Amino acid sequence: MSESTAVSATTESFETPLTPESLGKLGMWIFLAGDAMSFGTLLVGYAALRAASYDWPLPSEVLGIGMTAFMTFLLIVSSLTMVKGLSAIKRGDIAGLTKFLSLTILGGVIFLGLQAYEWTHLIHQGLGFSENPWGSGLFGTTFFSITGFHGMHVTGGVTYLSVVLINARKGKFSAENFNGVELVGLYWHFVDLVWILVFTFIYLI
Repeated sequence: MSESTAVSATTESFETPLTPESLGKLGMWIFLAGDAMSFGTLLVGYAALRAASYDWPLPSEVLGIGMTAFMTFLLIVSSLTMVKGLSAIKRGDIAGLTKFLSLTILGGVIFLGLQAYEWTHLIHQGLGFSENPWGSGLFGTTFFSITGFHGMHVTGGVTYLSVVLINARKGKFSAENFNGVELVGLYWHFVDLVWILVFTFIYLI
């Protein structure tokens, strides 16, 4: 074996196994890990403030559990349509991808509409960022901070999904090229999972 051949073989053996696709997923996982810590900090802070308060209202008596349960169901269904969309493009089914992405976006938009309705209803009842007619003012602070932070993520997700949908209609995805759909799917599943935690801690417990 010549010296040049040996050098070439050594160089190839040290080539990184990361592809642009895997780098994209790695970047998304790092972003989601940071976001998970942000939500975790908010929920731990909520638990600490609630435990230290003597007049924290019972969420089931103040918040609309029925409607938020439906909002939770809506996000779970939207995760399923996201899975169906990814499955469709893996088969090269562009029409299926656009249909299920559209349904996922619709689920997110309805969720945001219901959240806006809930906020408006509670504000009209006297709940504010530092005002609470049922007890501790920190109840309103934590409620609007946590649900608002999650709502921003849903808004970002709907925007992200819309961009992917536009690209899908332009034919930028195929059975061999669907990394962009996988990435937005990771983000959307994360947003849905976090909402289940928010719903449990803020509304049910």
